[in-house]
Amino acid sequence: MRNTGLIPEARWCPSPNFGERPDGATISLLVVHNISLPPGQFGGDQIERFFCNRLDPAEHPYFETIADLQVSAHALIRRDGSIIQFVNLKERAWHAGRSSFCGEDECNDFSIGIELEGTDDIPYTESQYRSLARISQLVMAAWPDITIDRIAGHCDIAPGRKTDPGPAFDWNQFRQCLNAG
Repeated sequence: MRNTGLIPEARWCPSPNFGERPDGATISLLVVHNISLPPGQFGGDQIERFFCNRLDPAEHPYFETIADLQVSAHALIRRDGSIIQFVNLKERAWHAGRSSFCGEDECNDFSIGIELEGTDDIPYTESQYRSLARISQLVMAAWPDITIDRIAGHCDIAPGRKTDPGPAFDWNQFRQCLNAG
């Protein structure tokens, strides 16, 4: 995975919203996010279209507020555990925004961002935990600077601004899946 930057079982859906990592940046953080479009609704291709700048603002009132944003994540894990990859892991996805981890600012420069299809308050699925654990294991093997202590929620790197993956995310269940693999 380190050579290709691709997640083996992921479907590739390239986003234009990425850039090169700064010279000397070491991939050393994995950030867990959540997203659902429209908010609280699952399924459909709205998240893919959002990350690829193809979201129709007339489709839903909420989309009018986000249609001009240019954001991405490295990958999305659907409710059924399937994975869609948007940005090569070696590149800089635009997922964290203004952020800081252990005194290091601009987490996009040194992190990999994984979105879970979900909300802060709806439990995630067992399939999502298994897929997240599998991706995390692959990423940790490819980039050993990412340790269990360097897997964080978006809320941890942008406190006060972001709340995801929210209280519905069971960190203990995720760690059990991670250790079981």
